[in-house]
Amino acid sequence: MDFCYKGKEDLTNSISLLISILIRYPEVAKINFDPENHVLKFTFMYAGVLSDTEIDELKHNILSSIEVYNTLECKYPQVVNLDYKISDNLTMIEIQRDVDTLVQEEIALMVELFRQSIHKSLITEESDQLVDEDLVVQEELIEHMLESVKTKSENKRLYAFREEGRVLVFNK
Repeated sequence: MDFCYKGKEDLTNSISLLISILIRYPEVAKINFDPENHVLKFTFMYAGVLSDTEIDELKHNILSSIEVYNTLECKYPQVVNLDYKISDNLTMIEIQRDVDTLVQEEIALMVELFRQSIHKSLITEESDQLVDEDLVVQEELIEHMLESVKTKSENKRLYAFREEGRVLVFNK
């Protein structure tokens, strides 16, 4: 990855955000940052194929919960989408959220909703559990990096995912 250009700090903050989210939330299989639309795309993986009814129910529960959360916080998100793809015997569920109104607490809410909705077949990679202090540090880092990404004009598309216990980040 090339760090030799103007805006190095912006890219570093964006990369740190993606890495921190993947470290803190092992339920998130991959995450993309689309700087053009200022959107984060969280992908969760379900071991199996969800039916249309199950997808519709999951979509309703998650999107309505996000809507209620943002209403209580007096925020008006620009992008809140849920999409899915079925590949082999996996269902990949993607939530798109605009960075400008997203906060760490909402990310925690999304992850918890997935844990509760599809916990038995939600694919996670939990090798070393973080202790409570580490969890708090990661959450604070996520919040700080989100604020930084909101105010910067980073233009690199970033893609981060887990592979065999490591977090890999690429620019597209």
